[in-house]
Amino acid sequence: MGKYLAILDALGAKSGSDRSDKSDQSPPFGRFGRFGRTYTALETRCPDHVPVDRWQRCVEDGRRFLARWGDQAEGLGWAARDLFGLHQPPAPPHPSYSRLARYDETGLIWLLQGRPVVALTEATAAIQSSTGAITIYRRHNKPALGAPGDSLDDLA
Repeated sequence: MGKYLAILDALGAKSGSDRSDKSDQSPPFGRFGRFGRTYTALETRCPDHVPVDRWQRCVEDGRRFLARWGDQAEGLGWAARDLFGLHQPPAPPHPSYSRLARYDETGLIWLLQGRPVVALTEATAAIQSSTGAITIYRRHNKPALGAPGDSLDDLA
C-alpha cells in the first residue's frame, strides 16, 4: 500500500471525537510533488468546455492516481501536462466544442473515468477496465483521431 493510501486509511479509521468538524475536507495533498500545484488548480475550478461530471471524475481519479503513482510518475519524467493536459480551445470555439474530444492532447487522468492504472512506465500507463481488459495509454506519439492523411505524421 502506498504511503498516501495509508494516510487516507488512517484518516478514515479515526473515531468521531478525533476528527475535525469538517469531516468531508480532503487531506492536505501538497505532498503530490510537482503535480500538487496543477492538481490543486484543477480541484478548484472546472476547466472551460469540459462537462462538470467529467471534471469531478477527473478530480477523484487524479487524487487516487497521485496517491498511488505520483512518486513513480515524477521519477519516470511524466509532466503535469501528460497527466492533466487538455486541448487549447480555439477562439471562438464552436458551441459543440469539447476539450476532451482531442485524444492526442488529453492527459491520462481525464481518460481514466474511474478505471485504475495497474502499471506505469516511462512511456505508457496500463489502465484496467471493469472486465479486466487492459488499455495502454501512450504518453508520446498519440494518434489524432481523424481520417488517414489528416496528420502531418502520415506524410513521413
